[in-house]
Amino acid sequence: MFQGIAGRPQCSLLLLLSVITLQALSTASAQTSRMSSPEVSPPTVIVVAFTGGFVRRNDIRHPEVQMVDHLSEEDIPGVHATIYENRHRGKVLKLILHWLDTNGDGHLSAQEKHNARIILLGHSWGGSATIKLACDLNRDGIPVLMTIQVDSVNKISGEDCLIPPNVREALNFYQTRGPLHSCSNIRATDPSRTRILGNDRYEYQSQPANCRSYSWLNRHVFKTHEAMDCDPRIWSQIDQQVRAQITVARASEPN
Repeated sequence: MFQGIAGRPQCSLLLLLSVITLQALSTASAQTSRMSSPEVSPPTVIVVAFTGGFVRRNDIRHPEVQMVDHLSEEDIPGVHATIYENRHRGKVLKLILHWLDTNGDGHLSAQEKHNARIILLGHSWGGSATIKLACDLNRDGIPVLMTIQVDSVNKISGEDCLIPPNVREALNFYQTRGPLHSCSNIRATDPSRTRILGNDRYEYQSQPANCRSYSWLNRHVFKTHEAMDCDPRIWSQIDQQVRAQITVARASEPN
């Protein structure tokens, strides 16, 4: 009788130890499961536009500024849209790297690079900045969904007609009149990785009405070059392309 009574606390202690062990094993199993199957983060959609010449990023006379402003005002979840002067390519690169660094550790993982959904576009020198930024991203192993150039004029060095292999699709609009002649035939460094959607030529006998607010120099000396910047037909196509890319990118988010 005395042995039975003395054994009860011992049994209770064994039972308690068993429960603690089971809980520890369960916690370890859950942690292992999380480590082996990391949570997949949604893609980071980024739209960057560059202004041409010496146009300021807040000059709302220009349709690229208006387009980015509208995207920003819509505040679409997971979408970053910004516009900068073409001379600020380095600043934009840092901004893109910051947006892609979703865990904030100061280093882009392979997954964070894979999640990049980047659309780059620009007019004139802005078109040149678009391709140079795509090349910068290529060196960092970061993919680009699309580049769009509008009467792209190469600035100083580089080759704005040659699309780097990290770009999935590229589209070019150009004209051939006036003192400024743009790239008329963009081509892929690696055609197996980049699809050229088109080199679309436009010719102007007169400027679109939207150019009336531009400076005298732009309306007369660079008449046809600036006509592309204020042509609503072109920017309507660009807006549709950008929004289509955003829709596809957001549809690929994990459930």
